[in-house]
Amino acid sequence: MDTTLLKSSRPRLELPGKREQTKAQNRQLILDAARQVFAELGYGAATVRDIIRATPLASGTFYNYFKSKEEVFQAIRDEVALAIRPRLHEERMKAETVEEFITCTFRTFFEFVASDRVNFRTIRHAADTTRVRMDTPEVIAGFEELRNDIEAAIAKGMFPPVNADYLMAAIVGVAFEVAERMLRSEPHDPVAAAEFASALFIAGVRTLPYATQAGISSGTA
Repeated sequence: MDTTLLKSSRPRLELPGKREQTKAQNRQLILDAARQVFAELGYGAATVRDIIRATPLASGTFYNYFKSKEEVFQAIRDEVALAIRPRLHEERMKAETVEEFITCTFRTFFEFVASDRVNFRTIRHAADTTRVRMDTPEVIAGFEELRNDIEAAIAKGMFPPVNADYLMAAIVGVAFEVAERMLRSEPHDPVAAAEFASALFIAGVRTLPYATQAGISSGTA
């Protein structure tokens, strides 16, 4: 009997590690294709079919990883949040003053945006033109982490006892809006953007109304 023929006719078994690697590669192919499609067509006009066409994968493979383009978009947001969150938290933990806390937050964020502008523009364009879920787990965790860091800074006496939720929302809002304007100018200047946003907050944070236990401002001190 020709054992060589028997061996060649047996199905090749894929090792578990190889399968996991293939799954990770396929998922990344879909995410990379989606970024390209969203950037070229806009989130609202893009379809799952457009994303699939931008990959070398079979059409059915897409649905092994995502149910819709909304899920792909949310995964892109989470991927970005996972990349920036540790850097922001690490820098804020080094701060010993209000000025350092605010400056490092804006500087780190704007430098990240300038280096990863494709992702940022994809996210912002979708958020501005279409009602999509912005409350993905990693994004929410990033906002909560900032609020917790503010509360920790208040406890250390770095910040006056302001409303941490309001301050968190203000920092996030200014960061995203200034970053959008920064990307519209050439060359992108994260240093200038950070200096502007930091000066704005540093000048105003000490004049904010203090928060009370009931969450109602008690006036400035």
